[in-house]
Amino acid sequence: METLPIILMLLGASVLSVILFRQLNLPPILGYLLVGALIGPHSLNLVAGFAGVQHLAEFGVVFLMFSIGLEFSLSRLLAMKRIVFGLGLLQVLLTLLVVTAVAAGLGLSWQAGVALGGALAMSSTAVLTKLLSERLEIDAAHGREVIGVLLFQDLAVVPLLILIPSFSQSPEQMAMTMGIALLKALALLGFIFVLGKRLLGKWFFIVAHGKSAELFVLNVLLVTLGLAWLTEAVGLSLALGAFVAGMLISETEFRHQVEEDIKPFRDVLLGLFFVTVGMMLDVALVSANLLLVLAVLAALLSLKFALVYGLSRLFGSFPGAAMRSGLWLCAGGEFGFVLLSDIGQFAVAPAHVVQVVLAALVISMLLAPIIVHYSDRLVLRFAATEWLMRSMQLTRVAAQAMSTEKHAVICGFGRSGQYLARFMAQEDVSYVALDLDPERVREAAAAGENVVYGDATKREMLVAAGIGRASVLVVSFLDRRAAERVLRHVRELAPGLPVVVRTLDDKDLGRLQRAGAAEVVPETLEASMMLASHALIHLGVPINRVLKRVRQTRMARYRTLRGFFHGDSDHDGNVHDSEEPRLHSISLGKGAYAIGRTLGELAIDARGVEVTAVRRRNIRALEPTAETRFEAGDVVVLLGVPGALATAESRLLKG
Repeated sequence: METLPIILMLLGASVLSVILFRQLNLPPILGYLLVGALIGPHSLNLVAGFAGVQHLAEFGVVFLMFSIGLEFSLSRLLAMKRIVFGLGLLQVLLTLLVVTAVAAGLGLSWQAGVALGGALAMSSTAVLTKLLSERLEIDAAHGREVIGVLLFQDLAVVPLLILIPSFSQSPEQMAMTMGIALLKALALLGFIFVLGKRLLGKWFFIVAHGKSAELFVLNVLLVTLGLAWLTEAVGLSLALGAFVAGMLISETEFRHQVEEDIKPFRDVLLGLFFVTVGMMLDVALVSANLLLVLAVLAALLSLKFALVYGLSRLFGSFPGAAMRSGLWLCAGGEFGFVLLSDIGQFAVAPAHVVQVVLAALVISMLLAPIIVHYSDRLVLRFAATEWLMRSMQLTRVAAQAMSTEKHAVICGFGRSGQYLARFMAQEDVSYVALDLDPERVREAAAAGENVVYGDATKREMLVAAGIGRASVLVVSFLDRRAAERVLRHVRELAPGLPVVVRTLDDKDLGRLQRAGAAEVVPETLEASMMLASHALIHLGVPINRVLKRVRQTRMARYRTLRGFFHGDSDHDGNVHDSEEPRLHSISLGKGAYAIGRTLGELAIDARGVEVTAVRRRNIRALEPTAETRFEAGDVVVLLGVPGALATAESRLLKG
């Protein structure tokens, strides 16, 4: 068969399968696997002798590893080091040990056990991060654990891709090969990181200065494929070079642009890779061993669930959160297919074993969204303390909202939610804010903000926040599906309550209005002022006062809106995050240096930090003066960049 008809057939079949699987709300990866299984040598055998597909598929893995490298900023790893290098490391190691022991018991080599254990240890980064984002659970306790474990799994793929090819050699040769590979890797990576950090940022700046989109994309391809070729030329893998290229670029300010530019190449070529994995699947052999496949599937789900649950409990999680983490991570992932492809290529494990494991991984990925969907019900059914924890959380929210009436309920306390709360406070309007970032909630609550930890998309949480007594509800986060869930609950619980919804642009305006929103407001600072305007009008504040407040804010160049309390979810690995002003709360305990001294004496502003508020006995002054004298128990709210904030905090506490 000629090359062009084969490529057209692959593209056509892939397009149709992806459309079908998206309609069924299933991962497109499974569509590619199905295409490969149908046209592969074990079925219709339509691509016999066409090696070009395999070569293109290799580039898919290269770009996938490059994208993973982009995610591995050192700041992100350090921020989550306990989960990544604690829970994630133990999950991968224990899975390897258990699978190796089982493989040895079944008469397989330890090399086969380690290789198969690596494949089975992986979970789907693409599927799970998408589901966490859609369900607004990235900042939940189990969401943080899932992200941390996925990060380590992705990192663990790099050494496994180097290790598996050496397993086909004798023990002596393997030791020699691994020793040489390790020395090469250390020498090459040391050279790349020393020079790369200095040169790559400057080089990208020169390229970006040309203001040509084509030139920028060409440069990304050059750097990615160039480093991949360099690592392969010294006997290492293409994937390692691509991963290193991604890590280097992640430290530059061009990371997000590169990520967007590389997506089309990555997704198309990665699709072809999964087609080639599907070609490995022998449907007849799998059918003949269906009971064995189901047994491996059950063992995979049970083992990973038990390991993650046990480790999560060991790291201090409550039973409900640990059970959710186990359910989310128990299925297989796309990197399992990457490793199985190498296992088959280098004959590390018998072909029929690879077939059975491959089939179990495919079915587990089909089940992953279903398991996630029912995870809450399973946790409530089997975690004895979950109802108690849920009740305690609701009690805390209800206690916070109990003294309020005709208040505003703010769903989400990110930037826009915090800007809105400041407008409310200036007009002496009470509010209750719900947020899922525990660090942000802790910081903001210490500064006197009426914010509590809670999921605004949950019916019982809205009841606890007192929407029956509220005068307005504001959805301040950008998530249409979550906003629609909130609107549905409000329609059932408090049909007359006006709801103001923030949205990115006007494309969802009609849909959200039909769902029950009283107002739908656009983005950023102007959006924050408009949200406040509509909310205050619904609360009965005279419109001339609202307009005057907005006008004063503009005249002051948004001074009262500058900065916001940061939480862990605000760290996206951008190097400029460290230079962005933020708010930080400091409590002056007994013995603090600032007690008894005035703001002018301390000269905090000389350190590039502004004191925006002082909370004293639950009374909050927005603009303290130089004569403000600090007392024990004061909570001081500072605005500045992280380095300056650390210096100012030391000045306030130690002198």
